[in-house]
Amino acid sequence: MTWVGVLILALLAFLAFSAFVAYRMITPPRLVGDWTPKDLGFEYENVEFTTEDGLKLSGWWIDNGSNKTVLPLHGYTASRWEKRYMRPTIEFLLREGYNVLAFDFRAHGKSEGKYTTVGDRELLDVRAAIAWLRANHPERAQRVGLVGFSMGAIVTIRSLAEIEGICCGVADSPPMYLDRSGARGLRYFAKLPEWLHISVRPLTRLFSGGKEVHPIEYAERVRKPLLIIAGEKDPLVMVDEVREFYEKNRETNPNVELWVTDAPHVRTIKLHPEEWKGKVGEFLRKWMG
Repeated sequence: MTWVGVLILALLAFLAFSAFVAYRMITPPRLVGDWTPKDLGFEYENVEFTTEDGLKLSGWWIDNGSNKTVLPLHGYTASRWEKRYMRPTIEFLLREGYNVLAFDFRAHGKSEGKYTTVGDRELLDVRAAIAWLRANHPERAQRVGLVGFSMGAIVTIRSLAEIEGICCGVADSPPMYLDRSGARGLRYFAKLPEWLHISVRPLTRLFSGGKEVHPIEYAERVRKPLLIIAGEKDPLVMVDEVREFYEKNRETNPNVELWVTDAPHVRTIKLHPEEWKGKVGEFLRKWMG
């Protein structure tokens, strides 16, 4: 075989491997657990609602008798069953007296959808959840807030800018430049070199049909109360990137707050649970009240 043939075979192998990695990135493993809100001492209802693009999403509705409802939004590869941050967040919100509508984003948990778009079409998922809430429990939707983690934090920021009727949001560990965090994610999740993302990135968009969302582009669009949480030991999201969003946003949004901790990605609630509950609880009481 000539060197040209070898080169062509190597290139085809590289493209095939890149396509494999891209496909795996947009089809994360589904996390389905065995605990329910009843294990926390609260009755709940299994619910389904349909997105604008025809996907059925699965979730829990926990009616706590309040006119204020909070939606906790999970991160990439997680679901409402995630135990490190979703379970304690759901329990915290219920103990604070809020109703909770927790659901699985598309392609996660028990929701339909073949591909995740990591913050793009997931905005439709939040729209569908809020539409279900307003149609079925309008008296419980007088104040609606969001608490999002990682991918859920991306969607929280977008929702504050693009969805009517949300009063405030908490964004814990939000990637601000998805291309940068995606490259870091290859190393963090798959132990692959960051440079591989150059070839994987366009393939993820091609396969999923989604667009790449960079929350930094929403820094001048968010006008509602927002609490951002960033960790200095986060391998996916650099504090400087989060601070850049914060500095831009506070030029037009007097109600944005930034809390920097010493935690890794979405781990502040695990490492500093009481401080997290204190900060988030105070923020929600101020703006949900």
